Amino acid sequence: MSAGTVLALVPAKDEADRVGATVRALRQLPGVAEVLVVSDGSTDATAARALEAGAHCLDLPRNLGKGGALNAGLAALMGRVAERLSPEPAALLLADADLADTAARLDRLLTPVLAGEADLAIADLPAQQGAGGFGAAMGLARRGMARATGRTMAEPLSGQRAIRWEALPALLPFAPGFGVEVAMTIDALRAGLRVIEVEVDLHHNATGKDLAGILHRARQARAITRELTRRKAWRPTRNGQAARPDTEAPAAKGPAGQAHVDQAPGAGAPDREGSPTARGDGGGFPQPPAAPPDPPPGG
Repeated sequence: MSAGTVLALVPAKDEADRVGATVRALRQLPGVAEVLVVSDGSTDATAARALEAGAHCLDLPRNLGKGGALNAGLAALMGRVAERLSPEPAALLLADADLADTAARLDRLLTPVLAGEADLAIADLPAQQGAGGFGAAMGLARRGMARATGRTMAEPLSGQRAIRWEALPALLPFAPGFGVEVAMTIDALRAGLRVIEVEVDLHHNATGKDLAGILHRARQARAITRELTRRKAWRPTRNGQAARPDTEAPAAKGPAGQAHVDQAPGAGAPDREGSPTARGDGGGFPQPPAAPPDPPPGG
């Protein structure tokens, strides 16, 4: 394994306008050896723009959902590592395709993982300009994860994550669709991995209050509910109400705004718009273990 080497994985659906800037920013990060963009059934020039910016690209013929894109892309990366076409990395970096130039700030996630201080580092984003969400999906994810693990996350839906390569088996296969982040965090905490959140000034295309935005949040909430149910986050009591964990103690923030896994942050963090991203599958590349079926295209 190459000390400090990072492979970056970017799911993308119709992000031709921003994916090039995102790829260029990621390639400038110290330690990033390769960037793989998974164009998840895109109908625009996403794949072409990613290649022009210097990324490898897995161009999927149809849209399978964000979790499927990540599974397919990771299978491709693992295949390249096994064939020694890519260096065996110390960490995997997940980034949304619409971060553009702000992706250059993701070194804040990589630093604690590469230093051996965390197994999974999640970006805590500032409130996004133009975000039109009502906080329902965010609140659902936060409450469900607290019930499932006793840990309340500030940014449970953030797609910007750095993962120690050797910790990946505990998280695979990634859950399908928009439930991938919630499922990944629950699986990591239940496996005893060290999970931290790091404040990073990132900016993406926020989902508005138009019909498309409302439909996006509905699909997101449905996927979150599915994964929380699969992981038994809802524990019915005699009166039919979901039981909360016995304790939810607040956690102190560590250096650079990091909250460590052995401390449980309290509730009350402001609702933010979830990080909307893309989706996918694998073509002729090696495939990961079979995941539950993805929701219909667009989920």
